[in-house]
Amino acid sequence: MSPQRAGARAPQRQRFIDEVRGTGLIVVAALLLLVFAVVQTALYGFPEGQVGIAIAFCGLIAIGEMVRISLPGDREAAPLGAAGALAYALLGPVGEVNTSHDLWQVITVAGVGTFIGALPHVAAGRAPRSDQIARRILVTAFAAAMFRPLYVLGGFADDSRWDDAVELVLIAALAVLVDAVLAALVRADRERAPFTRALADEIRAGLGLSSAVAATGVLIALAASTMGLWAIPVFCLPLLLVQFSFRRYAAIRETYLQTIRSLSRVTEVGGYTETGHVGRVANLSRSVGLELGLSDSDLRDLEYAALMHDLGQLSLLEPIPGGATVFANVADQHRIADGGAEVIRQTGVLDQVATIVERQADPYRRPHEQVDRSLPMASRIIKAANAYDDLVGGSLESDRRLEALERLRLGMAYDFDPRVVETLARVVGRGARV
Repeated sequence: MSPQRAGARAPQRQRFIDEVRGTGLIVVAALLLLVFAVVQTALYGFPEGQVGIAIAFCGLIAIGEMVRISLPGDREAAPLGAAGALAYALLGPVGEVNTSHDLWQVITVAGVGTFIGALPHVAAGRAPRSDQIARRILVTAFAAAMFRPLYVLGGFADDSRWDDAVELVLIAALAVLVDAVLAALVRADRERAPFTRALADEIRAGLGLSSAVAATGVLIALAASTMGLWAIPVFCLPLLLVQFSFRRYAAIRETYLQTIRSLSRVTEVGGYTETGHVGRVANLSRSVGLELGLSDSDLRDLEYAALMHDLGQLSLLEPIPGGATVFANVADQHRIADGGAEVIRQTGVLDQVATIVERQADPYRRPHEQVDRSLPMASRIIKAANAYDDLVGGSLESDRRLEALERLRLGMAYDFDPRVVETLARVVGRGARV
């Protein structure tokens, strides 16, 4: 195997190792729990007369998994399936039947339903991530472990289910928090982001949908005592409408990003920048931003700004050779930044992105002055990422990358934020640059 091919495969191997390390513990724990639960259920079965209830909730979970949605930030969700699993964990009487299923039967129903619902996605080549399924099982197990023993032992009175709503809501809220913690653990390890920032992002990103899931699960569990299994379609319909609204929102966001990506290629098509430069700068900037702990909204603005950071080159009378602005004089660098910001401001909705682009040419600090605290972190990141790619381009030569990093380090006194440069060096060292 040639050194070039071996070098190209190294980043892929590292990403695979990071993925396994990030999800391995959660996936293994969920798998062991599910296997044990299935064995227990196979040995002892479901309580007499309650098999139909288990099948109904298993079907609901499977359908919810089939209609799962993709959300911004590389997130996936199956709100209907999650609500069904939570409802079964918190289930009391169903009509005249006083349920008595235990923790292991809840895990079995949730796991089997999730895997059945995932089969169509697997057949279509878009299987859900393993950590998504593992989180569903672990969160459902948590809710069941909190509720089932109390219910079976009489902690929740059969004739006062509505009086127990506060306790059920508390358990559901804790389950949502556990899910956010698990998601943050995976994201923090996979993307090298600080855990506290990842947790805040997960809570913020899933607050609306998670609240709807928790409310639906609790309402189904409570209403089943008087409505029976009719509570499932009655309370799932509103959640399904909410899910479709989130799907539409995600589609609009994706279309928006695709439009910006298309706009960003104008400089490449016009010959002002090298092919692939804008995409590489955007990917490298995002990787650096993740490791520095930027929030989801800040990362989105960073990505938009990085994609459009060279639009101002269209205002130049003569293109810069190779589009490498790192070699341009300071006046041209500011002219490019100002021109790009003016174009972006014309949209009327990307003022923060315009500010980031406008200040990308500003130094980290000026001679004999303190650090410029008003300079956005995103601008500092783009300045360093753009300079690095101008020096390296699409080359995979390690010597060229080392020379580029050394040049950036030499500029840390004034031009480049030292924290950004060192983070960029770590990211490049792991082969994160695309």
